[in-house]
Amino acid sequence: MKQLFRTVAASAVIAATLSAGAAWAETKLKLVEVITSPARTETLNALVAEYEAANPDVDVEVISLPWGEAFEKLATMVAGGEMPDVVEMPDSWLALYAGNDMLLNLDDSIASWKHGDTLAQKTLDMGRLAGGKAYTLPYGFYLRAMFYNKRLLAEAGVDTPPHTMAEFMDASAKVSELPGKTGYCLRGGGGGLNGWIMYAATMNGSNEFFTEDGKSRINEPGSIEGIQFLIDMYQKGYAPKDSVNWGFNEIVAGFYSGTCAFLDQDPDALISVAERMDAADFAVTPMPVGPSGKAFPTIGFAGWSVFKSTEHSDEAVGLVQHLSSPEANLTWTKKVGVIPIHQGAEQDAHFATEQFKGWFETLNGEEYVPTIMPIYLKNFGVFKEMSIASSQDALLGNRSAEDLANEWADFLTKEYQDWKNAQ
Repeated sequence: MKQLFRTVAASAVIAATLSAGAAWAETKLKLVEVITSPARTETLNALVAEYEAANPDVDVEVISLPWGEAFEKLATMVAGGEMPDVVEMPDSWLALYAGNDMLLNLDDSIASWKHGDTLAQKTLDMGRLAGGKAYTLPYGFYLRAMFYNKRLLAEAGVDTPPHTMAEFMDASAKVSELPGKTGYCLRGGGGGLNGWIMYAATMNGSNEFFTEDGKSRINEPGSIEGIQFLIDMYQKGYAPKDSVNWGFNEIVAGFYSGTCAFLDQDPDALISVAERMDAADFAVTPMPVGPSGKAFPTIGFAGWSVFKSTEHSDEAVGLVQHLSSPEANLTWTKKVGVIPIHQGAEQDAHFATEQFKGWFETLNGEEYVPTIMPIYLKNFGVFKEMSIASSQDALLGNRSAEDLANEWADFLTKEYQDWKNAQ
């Protein structure tokens, strides 16, 4: 018995020693999550656990920052030398960190990755927005498309959802003839700038914000037509009167309550709409095209980036590839409410519905050119806020579309020139 005890004890010591050696030899990675919620963090931890199970020598620490403080907290970490290996990268931060030469170029790892060939072209394009190199691998898109109420269109005698801006105006007019109904859930309050920019670009035939000599294009004749389009929708009664003050919650409620037949929004609005409407009663189509045959829906994204300072670039890139694999990306996008990044994702039962069709047609169609706001401008946030009151004045008839466009152009031109001078 004593001999047996010594043998067992010795084995335990050896096992403990080996375990300690393994723990010491483990590669430690830090992943910072910045768009944090309990459901997102739970899903991320599960996906990270899969990576750890397949790579037992790698240990990943997930650090979840509260979204409202994430920008400052990450900046503080970086300034203090506590660089994470992998970071969740919102599009609005990409130019800052890539411009400061802090991020790893992922082009080579994407090219050699077994799933690289299935990435949608717009995934690659978005990932290369900063300097033309893939400093992030997007994990999903917040992309505008048009919700439409099938029952209201049928009652109004509209056979198909609008494909052009003219058809959109006409369909909205017909729906507005129904008692207590209007065509369009206009976002006249906070967050409404996307609509003004989309329609201005669509009527102008370009989503370029500035000319070669640095002047804003928001007051070009076509852009003014797009601004006038929204003013007309409101003043002709094709949008609810109180929509001049509507924000996100109000426009989504206006749609699922049947108050208005059209709503342009990102996929995250689908969660609330699908909870309250029968799937047979609504669908989603791409944004209507303008005279040029193009539409310019706004797009936002977030992705995974690797800091150049990492001492474990192979493992960090491997983690990004795992999180971005077709299977993991489907799991993530279903929980987060964004459009997946791989070709063929629309074949998944969750996405193969009329409710998601419009977004995939937008991502894959040549008529639709996703538009990213000029978030690199220092005071773009100020412009976004000031645009609320000025656009409301125009909706209420207190100023013309041209007057509004000229004010916006003056502000944006100065901001762009300041940005150029700082480069």
